[in-house]
Amino acid sequence: MNNQDLINALLAGGFTVLGWFARELWSAVKELKADLAKLREDLPKDYVARSDYREDIRDIKSMLGKIFEKLDSKVDK
Repeated sequence: MNNQDLINALLAGGFTVLGWFARELWSAVKELKADLAKLREDLPKDYVARSDYREDIRDIKSMLGKIFEKLDSKVDK
């Protein structure tokens, strides 16, 4: 086996490994794109919008204020 055959064999092995690695990266990127698309679709379903949250907190605070007023009036009697 001469030097050229050895170099060709090493290059073939190296490019084989490089090709396998590139294929794995490509499939991982495709899977990540699919996951990201699903996340974008599901995200609005799982989380509360900021404006809805603020309105609900405002309602809860007003209810608690009324409860505290009633409790204060009960204590005074």
